[in-house]
Amino acid sequence: MSSTLKQTPLYAVHIESGAKMVDFGGWDMPVSYGSQLEEHHAVRQDAGMFDVSHMLNVDVKGAGAKGYLQRLLANDVAKLTVPGKALYSCMLNPEGGVIDDLIVYFFGPDDWRVVVNAGTADKDVAWMQNVARSGGFDVQVLPRRDLAMLAVQGPNARERVWAARPGWKAATAELQPFTGVAVPDGALVARTGYTGEDGFEIVLPAAQAEALWRDLAALGVRPCGLGARDTLRLEAGMNLYGQEMDEQVNPLVSGLAWTVSFKDADRGFIGRDALEAAEVDRGLVGVKLLERGVMRGHMKIRSDKGDGELTSGSMSPTMGISIGMARVPVGVQPGDAVQVEIRGKWLPAQVVKMPFVRNGKVIA
Repeated sequence: MSSTLKQTPLYAVHIESGAKMVDFGGWDMPVSYGSQLEEHHAVRQDAGMFDVSHMLNVDVKGAGAKGYLQRLLANDVAKLTVPGKALYSCMLNPEGGVIDDLIVYFFGPDDWRVVVNAGTADKDVAWMQNVARSGGFDVQVLPRRDLAMLAVQGPNARERVWAARPGWKAATAELQPFTGVAVPDGALVARTGYTGEDGFEIVLPAAQAEALWRDLAALGVRPCGLGARDTLRLEAGMNLYGQEMDEQVNPLVSGLAWTVSFKDADRGFIGRDALEAAEVDRGLVGVKLLERGVMRGHMKIRSDKGDGELTSGSMSPTMGISIGMARVPVGVQPGDAVQVEIRGKWLPAQVVKMPFVRNGKVIA
């Protein structure tokens, strides 16, 4: 398998650690290192780390960068005025479908960075470069495959990073959520993540990734794979590209209306006309199963207001029950009773407000 798939700079360490590897968006990635359940609990209770080097950092530079990003993205980067501040957004096609969901960082008027998903990275870069070219923007779109990326997550994550790299603490100790800062060794440390826990996402030169990974492991930070990453993000109520949204599904029916900014009437971002004309008759809700069973994506769901479909579903290790996200008719509210079809049987479930879990605590 590995000979035909792309590998991150940490591939050899994953193999050495006995990781079970899978094809994820064309990358040979660890799904677990033995126990997905223990990896999940490590992040909720202590500290875990993920190799997310398959995601792509793309630098956007030039005098036209701000105007370009205001055209490219559904959220408005004009909100970013403090260097290091980040913004979550979707990148849409003209029909309003989601090409990708991403994070964009502001470092200066002509210096930005976009972090895109692994499975969509090639099409994202092609789209970004085409928009720059066709729009005549004075901007460079520069993929950075020379960089690696680690996510260190959990209540003790930041302390472990500081123990591994004491020289980074001064710059990051007061770092606010959704903000990044440059630190020694040419790294960027951001207080972001995909788990519902505190922690850092660290972008650094690929050659430095293995040393940091090993130093963190020596301090008790548990290596975690894609399996735990998925159950953690589901508990945190965070969308996954290809499940909650894709190029055929717009953000307004994906629980992502908050990532779309219509405030500036003159900002003609790609997909705006389609969104403004769209009929929003569905929305995304959280669901918890009230009987034994496991919900999965694409299972049917029915409510008093009509039928819907699960977009994601799994057993929640923290809650001990099955949880999921579902696209349902507008008007279905937290507290409503619904039913989910599992193996030909309709089982009772309840609509809940997301997230299900935050900072280690069950709140749904």
